[in-house]
Amino acid sequence: MILAIVALAGVFVAAWKLRLDARPLAVRIDAALPQTQCGQCGYDGCRPYADAIASGQAPINRCPPGGSRTIRKLASVTGQAPMALDTSRGQHKPPQLAVIDEARCIGCTLCIQACPVDAILGAPKLMHTVIAAQCTGCELCLPPCPVDCIALVPAPRRLMDLLPWHSRLQADGARNRYERRLGRLEGDRLAHAARLAAKAESKLAALPADVDPALERKRAIVAAALARARAKLAAS
Repeated sequence: MILAIVALAGVFVAAWKLRLDARPLAVRIDAALPQTQCGQCGYDGCRPYADAIASGQAPINRCPPGGSRTIRKLASVTGQAPMALDTSRGQHKPPQLAVIDEARCIGCTLCIQACPVDAILGAPKLMHTVIAAQCTGCELCLPPCPVDCIALVPAPRRLMDLLPWHSRLQADGARNRYERRLGRLEGDRLAHAARLAAKAESKLAALPADVDPALERKRAIVAAALARARAKLAAS
């Protein structure tokens, strides 16, 4: 009975690995990255970097947060030889997280806008705070802060960090939040373009029909703005 259970478990694991290996190369590369979304690799997130590696446009050693461990994973996935970290992209550091000095925070929301994984809570002119469990330590919130009230501190070690699958779950969560944020920003962009188009149409309809050189120039300007807004919506 025990042997049958062990054999069944072995078959299940083998099938699971085959399913993972059947995924597109860029997806498998992305799964090996730490999902810090820091941009130190020169790309706007882990997935664009994974796409660049898969297409042969970027080497596998440009991820300082992942360090040598991630390089070894990427080498295994891509079939390339491991290489030293490209330190021109930054130095590998232990896990860290951002902490806001809430007494000095002025509520400017710039750090919220910069966070790629929506790990900062706050509102205009109100205190902000970092959701420690969701912070990837990407450092992108530091430069925009006008009062320098954000610091990076070593991430506390927890018992669950010793579990082999916990880091993968954290990375998957960061990827999901990053993708949701991109979707929200794209929705905001489309809504803004739609508002501009509606405003231009309203102004165009409000112009008198009388032939007047000044009005005709204004009509042409508004029509051009409307065409640009419609083009942006169509391109989406």
